[in-house]
Amino acid sequence: MSDILIVDDERDIRELISDILEDEGYATRLAANSDECMGHLNTEPPALMILDIWLKDSRMDGIDILKHVKRDNPDVPVVIISGHGNIEIAVAAIKQGAYDFIEKPFNIDQLLVVIRRAMETSRLRRENSQLRRKDTQSAEMVGTSAAFRSLMGQLDKVTKSNGRVMLNGPSGAGKEVAARYIHAHSNRADAPFVSVSCATIEADRMEEVLFGRETGERGVEPGLLEQAHGGVIYFDEVADMPVGTQSKILRVLVDQQFLRVGGADKVRVDLRVVSSTSRDLEAEIAAGTFRQELYHRLNVVPVDVPSLSERREDIPVLANYFIESLHRSQGLPLRPLSDEAAALMQTMVWPGNVRQLRNVIERILILGDGTGEIEAREVPTEEEKPTEEGRVVLSGALATLPLREAREAFEREYLLTQINRFGGNISKTAQFVGMERSALHRKLKSLGVVTTTKSGGRVAKLEAE
Repeated sequence: MSDILIVDDERDIRELISDILEDEGYATRLAANSDECMGHLNTEPPALMILDIWLKDSRMDGIDILKHVKRDNPDVPVVIISGHGNIEIAVAAIKQGAYDFIEKPFNIDQLLVVIRRAMETSRLRRENSQLRRKDTQSAEMVGTSAAFRSLMGQLDKVTKSNGRVMLNGPSGAGKEVAARYIHAHSNRADAPFVSVSCATIEADRMEEVLFGRETGERGVEPGLLEQAHGGVIYFDEVADMPVGTQSKILRVLVDQQFLRVGGADKVRVDLRVVSSTSRDLEAEIAAGTFRQELYHRLNVVPVDVPSLSERREDIPVLANYFIESLHRSQGLPLRPLSDEAAALMQTMVWPGNVRQLRNVIERILILGDGTGEIEAREVPTEEEKPTEEGRVVLSGALATLPLREAREAFEREYLLTQINRFGGNISKTAQFVGMERSALHRKLKSLGVVTTTKSGGRVAKLEAE
């Protein structure tokens, strides 16, 4: 997509423009009518179009063609030329998304200035699109646990389809990374991935942001739906979308078209929709804050994204991944993670999930001295109370119990933590805690600890739960 398509019903004009541009080093294609023009567009979109408003013996005039280009190939700049130019035509062309308007007979120097600027715009748009694709493809799924493998099995099944996916999971668990994985491994990988943060866009601006707008002063301003044409639109935390906007999005999913705010012409889009939520949408439906019809449209393939506590085996793998990633992107020290630090991280509570883990790693790398292994003492724990070397801080409840009850409570909590750390694997847990497997089984039974399957892996819990 590096040539210029010239569309004019006058042979002399289109050949003259072609000769001028080829002298300047540009490659050109020529079209005498709307059918030839659409044929070129369908074969391979150009980097730029020079388009005459009036086309004799054509099914469409220049404005009609412009609408098609802006709908199907919005990144292609269009320069309008006309021998019947007036301010009304110029305004109409700019409003429909034309890059510029030149009146015949045109000044060659003026034409070349406009062409150079438009080609630079085209180049920047292509680079931006390539950067978006690179960003999408660099979003890696990292892990080895059973829960992670179960998630990957589900994601790999949905990548090649065009079905709508609903990603369910707590905040920070990696739902957007999963959405980007779906896009990067789909047949839309070369098209845009556009993320809509439903929780951060102000309610009174949501429709303008999604659908775009048209004004006499600024012309066409495409919204996020239009920018995602041909690719994937990702609704992050879809439960936060205003109810009024939900009904309009439902209509887009049905019709695959919409009106810009202030516009009169319908815009057609080809989109795959991926959504995510950390809330119970059925409860939101019962409360009247989420439309049931939209839920059924979006929830075609539900996929659960596990919390970090459900995949504790992955914490060392993720931590090392973040260390390497932050070294590449920010130049932070490339430090190995000690076994003690990894073990401590696996026993910690992570309400912010994978996002919180990344933030902790970044904090350690920034505040550390930049050398040696990351040690357990560098890991910021929840309370971070100063203690004497070798001492353990007791919780208030534990400190008030008799020794036997306190020991049982400690052993129960300790073994629950270790089993979950090793993904329910009793053999690995027994090896780490220094017990025979049969002895560990007896100890767990006496403490009322059982293991159960969840999210493709095994977790431990109290028998009474």
